[in-house]
Amino acid sequence: MAAMDVFLDRLDPDMCVVTAAAHGERAGCLVGFSSQCSIRPVRYVVWISDVNRTFRVARSADVLAVHLLARDRRETAELFGGRSGDDVDKFRRVRWREAYGGAVVLEDVEAWFVGRVLERVPGGDHTGFVLDPVEWGGREKSAGGPLLRLADARTIGPGHPVD
Repeated sequence: MAAMDVFLDRLDPDMCVVTAAAHGERAGCLVGFSSQCSIRPVRYVVWISDVNRTFRVARSADVLAVHLLARDRRETAELFGGRSGDDVDKFRRVRWREAYGGAVVLEDVEAWFVGRVLERVPGGDHTGFVLDPVEWGGREKSAGGPLLRLADARTIGPGHPVD
């Protein structure tokens, strides 16, 4: 595994907060594994840990919302990455609104989109949710600050057990 660590340690992806709503429940978590996965049509995949509350809500959700945070929004990253929704109502601590399909969209983020869930793909200890973007918004790239990256979030302890 040490050889793979040499590769993985060089990665510094943008972090995002993914929110889900289904059956009267809301959940959200900080995600480090996500990417555009198709050009035409545009598709995006977010990988959510199978052991957290967001996964339990997302597996029943028709849509998910994906949010990019500026580095200066670390408190939002700590809330969604370091606290479990089993213990705290994260949405009482942030500004949010309902969007397409009942999605929960956070205010005060650099960019966001809502995507219809097309597929759920198992992958190790995470499940990939392949999304078809249907609504989006945010600040122009030149108007915002640098995005929160993995290196910025490494000290945030997970809000749930890792295994």
